[in-house]
Amino acid sequence: QVQLLESGGGLVQPGGSLTLSCAASGSRFRIVAMGWYRQAPGKQRELVASILSGGTSNYVDSVKGRFTISRDNAANTVYLQMNSLKPEDTAVYYCNADEFSVLGTRRVYWGQGIQVTVSS
Repeated sequence: QVQLLESGGGLVQPGGSLTLSCAASGSRFRIVAMGWYRQAPGKQRELVASILSGGTSNYVDSVKGRFTISRDNAANTVYLQMNSLKPEDTAVYYCNADEFSVLGTRRVYWGQGIQVTVSS
């Protein structure tokens, strides 16, 4: 069973920076993709950024040029460097991991969520 441990959230002023980390432990099989989602009050959860084991990344348009996702495959850890933060970035951020077994069975895991608040 995979456990995702998130860290790095908190309160930051507009224009500031914050880095989120997520470490996946307990995986017996290959974790193909990891990423970050977020959910703001009254809104649906949305994909912020994702990264494949080969390094290919994807971002939601609203964070392009400001956020950078990276991954340490050996440690099964994903990072999200967030720069030029805006109040609209305020949300609970969730780490995500997609695991595939040798038989091709897919399992999706979620972290508990970590609060990011951008405010003066």
